[in-house]
Amino acid sequence: MRTGAISYLYDMISNRVFLAAFISWLVAQLVKAVIDAVRDRRRTPLEFATTFGWRTGGMPSSHASTVTALTTTLGYRVGVRSPVFVLSLVYGLLVIRDAVGVRRAAGLQARALNRLGRQLADRDGVEYESVKEVHGHSPAEVLVGALLGFIIGTAFSVL
Repeated sequence: MRTGAISYLYDMISNRVFLAAFISWLVAQLVKAVIDAVRDRRRTPLEFATTFGWRTGGMPSSHASTVTALTTTLGYRVGVRSPVFVLSLVYGLLVIRDAVGVRRAAGLQARALNRLGRQLADRDGVEYESVKEVHGHSPAEVLVGALLGFIIGTAFSVL
């Protein structure tokens, strides 16, 4: 017999909406790690695991995949007129916009700053500590991620 926290945890992880979003993220990250491993055959198992578990940016967008699966599943389950669906849709659009716009621009700026900093360090002996280069998504990566999320969300809703 399940009680308390275990019961709540079981209810959450057996929820189709949660499962669709989680599986969509998992598949997108796995595809991203495989693509990276094929592209760079020297990858170690630790680098593969890091890409799988933590890397942002790349093909496909796990951000887009996750929020699209969440929104798609909610649309099927509660209807597109539901305030919960609308909340998920707006939240998803904000996440996707951030992934393709703000984070990508910040990553490009960080890359340019690091290049300039290295040039100054080499030329003038200026001490420079690199800034983190955040990886956003290209429109194609977001489109593929959203398509993956829609397919997985639909599968969890109609099967």
